[in-house]
Amino acid sequence: MLPPVSEKKLRSWIRSRHLICSGNYFIFESPEYTSIELFGDCIEVLGGALIRVDAVGKIWIGNRRQLVLYRAKASLLIPNNPLKQYWIKYGSFHTRFDTYA
Repeated sequence: MLPPVSEKKLRSWIRSRHLICSGNYFIFESPEYTSIELFGDCIEVLGGALIRVDAVGKIWIGNRRQLVLYRAKASLLIPNNPLKQYWIKYGSFHTRFDTYA
C-alpha cells in the first residue's frame, strides 16, 4: 500500500469516528479484525508502529448476535503530523463504539 492511500484510509476512519487521537497515539476501534490488520498496515507504511490490540467488549447486533469489539493503539511520530491536524478539524474525542465498551 502506498503512503497516500494509507493516509486517505486513515482520514476516512477519522471522519467515521473509528479513529481518534489521544496524545501521541492513535486509537482505532472496530468489530472487524481485518480492519484492525489494515489499520496496522497503514500505520507501518507511514512510519509508525502498532503497539497493541485488545478485545474490549461485545456489541449486540439484533437480538441474538454479538460481535467482539477490538481496540488497536498505534504510535505515529511525525513532526507536524498532518493526520493529527486533520483529526483536530474533523475528528472527535470519542469513538462511535464508546457506549458499548
